[in-house]
This record gives sequence, C-alpha cells and structure tokens, in this order.
Amino acid sequence: QKSILYDERSVHKVEPITKHIGLVYSGMGPDYRVLVHRARKLAQQYYLVYQEPIPTAQLVQRVASVMQEYTQSGGVRPFGVSLLICGWNEGRPYLFQSDPSGAYFAWKATAMGKNYVNGKTFLEKRYNEDLELEDAIHTAILTLKESFEGQMTEDNIEVGICNEAGFRRLTPTEVRDYLAAIA
Repeated sequence: QKSILYDERSVHKVEPITKHIGLVYSGMGPDYRVLVHRARKLAQQYYLVYQEPIPTAQLVQRVASVMQEYTQSGGVRPFGVSLLICGWNEGRPYLFQSDPSGAYFAWKATAMGKNYVNGKTFLEKRYNEDLELEDAIHTAILTLKESFEGQMTEDNIEVGICNEAGFRRLTPTEVRDYLAAIA
C-alpha cells in the first residue's frame, strides 16, 4: 500500500533519452535512473562530436557497454535492470533489449519482466509486420493485461510511443482512453 503522500508522477518507467529514443526498464528503479542519466549524457556527447542525433543502435551499444563494464569492475556491482530501448531513425523503428550482463538483442516486439513468457507468447500470436501505431498500442496494452496483477489504470501503467515525430510518453488521459477502448 502506497502512502497518500507519495507523488506517483515523480518517478517514471518510460523515459525519453533523445527526441527519437526512449527507454523502459524492468528491475531496480535507482539503477535505471543512473542508466537514463548516462544514456542522455552519451547521446549529448555524440551530438557534440557529430552534430547529429545518435542512431538508436549506437546508443544501445554504448549503454550496453557501460552495463557490461559493471559486471567486471572491482568495487561496483552489475546494474539490476533489463532495458528496452526503442528509437526511430533512417525512416524506421528500432527496438532493442539489453540485460544486466550488457548483452543486447534487436526485436520486432518483445516483453520483459515478471511473466514475460506469457507476454511474448501473446505477442507471437498477435504480431504482424503491417501493424499500425494505434493497433500496436492496443496490442501492447493487451499484452500487459495478460500478466498484470490487479486493475490496470492510467495511474499504474505507462506507455511510450515512437514514430517519425519522435518518442513520447502517453499522457494519463491518453492511457485512460486506450484502456477504455479495450475494456
């Protein structure tokens, strides 16, 4: 039970890194916040050198490298998070998953966290190459619903979208509308 004094808007599971790249995690929140900060810094460093936004695959490789370094350095522990990194560049979407070891993989769609097996099975049945953004949002929410414990509301889930316009986190009102549409 959370305290009525807690401001739920102060911590997010979905974070923009650049205009076209976003992150979401499963695991330890404080570790995630450290990696969000590091990812933003890496993206800015790339921009300062090349005067263009960092490609999604480049950012994934650099963040995963940081995660891998923490598995073998003395005096530190590995990051306790798995990440999903999505981005849009070169006219198409990208989705990568990185685990605490620093290994990373490209996906068309995936699930992670508690009950991820149910989520992946659900996605495998529903996925197709020609999914429009609206349908993809509905599918993502239905996938969450497959293994969600309790009632899903705009206060306890977040949805990030990425398209030509960039990456953004849906507002609670938008999430509520999508939840109403699948009810």
